[in-house]
Amino acid sequence: MELTTLYKKALNSEFLTIDEGVYLFHNAPTAELMHVAHTLRNIKKNNSNKVTWIIDRNLNTTNVCIANCKFCNFYRIPGHNEAYITSMATYKEKIEETFKYGGEQLLLQGGHHPDLNLEYYVGLFKELKQLYPNLKLHSLGPPEVAHIAKLAGKTHTEVLSALQDAGLDSLPGPGAEILNDRVRRLISKGKCGGQEWLDVMRAAHKLNITTSATMMFGHVETIYERFEHLAWIRQVQSEKPANSKGFIAFIPWPFMDDGTLLNRLKGIKNTVSADEYIRMIALSRMMLPNIDNIQASWLTVGKHTAQLCLKAGANDFGSIMIEENVVSAAGAPHRFTYKTIQEAISETGYEPQLRTQQYEPRAIPENIQEQVINY
Repeated sequence: MELTTLYKKALNSEFLTIDEGVYLFHNAPTAELMHVAHTLRNIKKNNSNKVTWIIDRNLNTTNVCIANCKFCNFYRIPGHNEAYITSMATYKEKIEETFKYGGEQLLLQGGHHPDLNLEYYVGLFKELKQLYPNLKLHSLGPPEVAHIAKLAGKTHTEVLSALQDAGLDSLPGPGAEILNDRVRRLISKGKCGGQEWLDVMRAAHKLNITTSATMMFGHVETIYERFEHLAWIRQVQSEKPANSKGFIAFIPWPFMDDGTLLNRLKGIKNTVSADEYIRMIALSRMMLPNIDNIQASWLTVGKHTAQLCLKAGANDFGSIMIEENVVSAAGAPHRFTYKTIQEAISETGYEPQLRTQQYEPRAIPENIQEQVINY
């Protein structure tokens, strides 16, 4: 293989093969990958000088989960004295606080609770939408949908359709980790398999539910399995109906190891350097020409590395995350407010643009209050 040939293929928005992606990972200079990916970003975004961001809150329905993922410090087993199901009073308090801080959306997720069935989530979504008609629910994820479908004895489509009717606006992409089942058996055996994760997304796209895709890397996967993951996501996106946006964004982040079972029992550590993360952002842009938006995970890699990603193919800085519990529980310490995230984007020479989940521009609300962050 020749690097210049692969760069030209990527710049023509042709699908690089898994082997070609692996070759680039091992052989291409970081500066060249950044240049190619940044060029692709500019082509995709018509040379826009804007970098998008969003205000939302990652609120958890419950911390009870029977999936037993070895990278998760957040979950509690059923019956644990710290187990909870979020009350409606708490939802009201936190939603109203989210509005105060300028947000309009909940990234509402939880665990594989054995007793929270389809009726529960339909009822929850309906009540939240009745109380707050303008609230956007970017909620659950493929593993939760698969879990709910098993409890209900229904298909993915039936579950998603019922949730959509109840108020689901979009489906995030958690639980992808690495989609190869060799990896999933080692780190998240209790979750749906990789192909079922993809099948849930296929079903969502047929219902015109906008989704996002993710990848958590830097643990037990091979480099080949990373690029296999990208190729599978790309394939599902290529199958979406013409009227569907499908995967609107891709968000990769490194495994956070602090206190996890993978680290304590297996000695698995996050060894992803800033350079490697930037390379994976660039290669994600090159491998995924049919996905519009690539998001840099400042939460896990920090401000400076995320800023460099804006010159390596990323065009989105994600959310200020008024609240985030799952990744933070494994050692992600970084935080932004609506002011500091804009400052971080401006420092790179880009214009910050607040957006909706559908990547539509949104004006910063009047009377917005700045969140106080206690480090």
